[in-house]
Amino acid sequence: MRERCPLSGNIRALSEVFASRGYSLYLVGGAVRDYLLSLPNDDYDFATDARPQEVMDLFPHHVIPTGLQHGTVTVRFRKSSYEITTFRSESSYSDSRHPDSVTFVRSLESDLERRDFTINALAVDCRDGRIIDMHDGRGDLKRKLVRAIGRPDERFSEDALRMLRACRFAAKLGFTVEEETFNAMCRLSGNIVKVSGERIREELFRIICSPHPAAGIELMRKSGLLHWILPELEACHGVEQMGMHHMDVYHHQLAALEVAREHSYPPEVRLAALLHDIGKPECRTVAPDGGSCTFYGHDRLSGEKTDVIMRRLKCSNAEREKVVLLVREHMFNYTSQWSDGAVRRFVSRVGKDNITDLIRLRIADAQSISSKPVLDPLWELEERVRKVLEEKEPLGIRDLAIGGRELMALGVPQGPQLGRVLNQLLDLVLEDAALNTEENLRQKAQEIISRS
Repeated sequence: MRERCPLSGNIRALSEVFASRGYSLYLVGGAVRDYLLSLPNDDYDFATDARPQEVMDLFPHHVIPTGLQHGTVTVRFRKSSYEITTFRSESSYSDSRHPDSVTFVRSLESDLERRDFTINALAVDCRDGRIIDMHDGRGDLKRKLVRAIGRPDERFSEDALRMLRACRFAAKLGFTVEEETFNAMCRLSGNIVKVSGERIREELFRIICSPHPAAGIELMRKSGLLHWILPELEACHGVEQMGMHHMDVYHHQLAALEVAREHSYPPEVRLAALLHDIGKPECRTVAPDGGSCTFYGHDRLSGEKTDVIMRRLKCSNAEREKVVLLVREHMFNYTSQWSDGAVRRFVSRVGKDNITDLIRLRIADAQSISSKPVLDPLWELEERVRKVLEEKEPLGIRDLAIGGRELMALGVPQGPQLGRVLNQLLDLVLEDAALNTEENLRQKAQEIISRS
């Protein structure tokens, strides 16, 4: 591996400002690791022996105190922003999440000792590009190992999220976890419950969006982390499906996730692929002859379980609603015999913004079962939906040629009854788009009112 890291003129000039006052500046962490692996990375973190106030004194009027409690400031220099953190050491982590106290130090060695893994404890001297490696991080890069610095039990007791980060780095880089590090993960996996759902969500999304997501999830299972984070998924392990399925439910979902990765599908589709069958263990019914089984209603139950998971992980409402819908609706059974009205009803039910992702999920599901699935019906459905959208056919209550005000003028009281009449009119229009005129809907509304 190369011994010096090329640095831009701006970074060297920034370093000279520090050096002029007797301070040092280092590029640290992931950017150095990824440089040595020839991977792209434009997320630069810098560390210095200068105290936060000393950094602010170096750049008066050009510093943003973004995280003073952790010793971090953002310096504006030559029209660019640089996040710079003072060297620090940390006390015990009584809550397995945050250090009880942070002490600023002048030693780079002390700063690197507090980091999680050897491959993340590399530094570059910003004056000359010299690479500093105090924990054989470069050796572990060659060995393709994720290894904790020092005693793994101590690192993971300090911050339990580091165990999930180990899975993430293995998934990102195609590495394995060093034996002692992995054994510590197995011993301490239960501590992950002390970590907030938001932090776990961030790491989980990074895993499923990595180059090797299935390997990352499988490492979570083998270490025990999956039991605490996604027990619903762990419960699928060993649940045989028989019939056309050659994998159990768990490995089928991992395969679907890998297909979603191969197609570069969005994160929500990848997560839906991972969770789309988690209701199957509870819905499994084996035929009397023992040769086959069914999973009636698993799509609905999988959607319900996914909703619980997304709430537990503190996902945004938009993420939760999207993934739950994809999982709940993934068993739609399109055939060429669907009428135009049936296509409109389908789009109305799942939402026009979800059609593409729902078809993507169906492709991932199908291709994880067979290397040559029949996908022509999906392409046909996609084309029919496209035509519906291009022709701007009515799909929702807002698309009706008549609204609540007109219905109230006809005598429909505001409230639940008004909603029911609007929905009945929508049903009629979804079946026959030509009915969507004000005159037609007034007549239909009066017929509905007279029958009620």
